[in-house]
Amino acid sequence: MNVRELFDLTGKTAIVTGGATGLGFQAAEALAELGANVVICGRKLERCEIAAAEISTHTGATVIGVRCDVGEPTDIEPLVLRTLEEFGGLDILVNNAGTSWGAPAIDHPLEAWEKVIRVNLTGLFAMAQAAARVMQERGGGKIVNLSSSASFSGLPAELMDAAAYTASKGGVNALTKDLAVKWAPLGITVNAIAPGWFPSDMSRVTIERNADRFLDEIPLRRFGGPHDLKGAVAFLCSAASDFVTGTIVSVDGGQTAR
Repeated sequence: MNVRELFDLTGKTAIVTGGATGLGFQAAEALAELGANVVICGRKLERCEIAAAEISTHTGATVIGVRCDVGEPTDIEPLVLRTLEEFGGLDILVNNAGTSWGAPAIDHPLEAWEKVIRVNLTGLFAMAQAAARVMQERGGGKIVNLSSSASFSGLPAELMDAAAYTASKGGVNALTKDLAVKWAPLGITVNAIAPGWFPSDMSRVTIERNADRFLDEIPLRRFGGPHDLKGAVAFLCSAASDFVTGTIVSVDGGQTAR
């Protein structure tokens, strides 16, 4: 196959959790642009349907919005069943849905800790399980988990005080590597993307408050833009990465290279 064929996703079907906004929207858009059928899911159905219509209109791909809260295990099986009913299969999962909670680590409420872990790690694992059960019957598939550059090192409290978030993303890194080894015999690759600072609903206030300090730590001297995640998503979700599994790809402007 030539390079264009390696990246072609025509006929493939993907689920993108948390795909209605931010990095999830970028991932969904990239997959649709490469020809995949895409299921965008999130807690707010209307927002998912609006995002699906927008992407479908300008790509020509079939994109649908489905409600699913990955923090609620009972939501996951209906999402997968709906995907199979609509498209007959599942080839790609982008595990993007996530949440955070800002609080001093010494006073971090345990119920808030449990909520973040439930969505960012337990929900991610449950989604991966459900997808892998379908993928093994089809001879393989691609799972891409969204981690974070915050998973690689600590940050001063005045820059980011979200211990549960960083812990959950560190867990995502370890889980990615472990599942990559365990599911390789099934033909399923499992990788992760660790974005740096991208303005989003979750990060915008933190970025605005500390923009100069963050930029000092980013060699490219800018924040992530609306297309900067697409290349990594396209690579890890396509045949171009068939010999890549268990890796965490940093998309952070060089932040973690320092």
